[in-house]
Amino acid sequence: MSNSVSNSSQSTWQIKLLYDSECPLCMREVNFLRKRDGDRGLVEFVDIADENYSSEANGGIDYETAMGRIHAILPDGTAIKNVEVFRRVYEVLGMGWVYAITRIPVFGWIADQLYAIWADWRLKLTGRADLAAIVAERQKRLDCSVSGRCRIEEN
Repeated sequence: MSNSVSNSSQSTWQIKLLYDSECPLCMREVNFLRKRDGDRGLVEFVDIADENYSSEANGGIDYETAMGRIHAILPDGTAIKNVEVFRRVYEVLGMGWVYAITRIPVFGWIADQLYAIWADWRLKLTGRADLAAIVAERQKRLDCSVSGRCRIEEN
């Protein structure tokens, strides 16, 4: 099931947030942001874990890159990542004060360093395999769905 909105002719989004629906902590944040967005469509939520995720439709950001750090796309096609994503999403939703302090260079640097630590440990902390294993498993599933030759044979 895709959580992305693909009707670009009536697009009202101000930021496109790429997220991992298989991460329980990420989903807690996304669910909060969805509630704040309501039905306004200011944020387009794109699930990178969806089998139909397309890097071409999302600033050229491939699955592995998106899994490594949070990314978002601005309406002009600019890709942003790390704490800048949270700052921009919260601003769009009228809660810019939450991340406002990160605009001050020293605090922004500290926030980026803390986020980098979180991003590096996110998979392990949520009980998941490492990034290489997740990417390999996804590629195997995608290859199987295309070729149709990957059925598990029962003896």
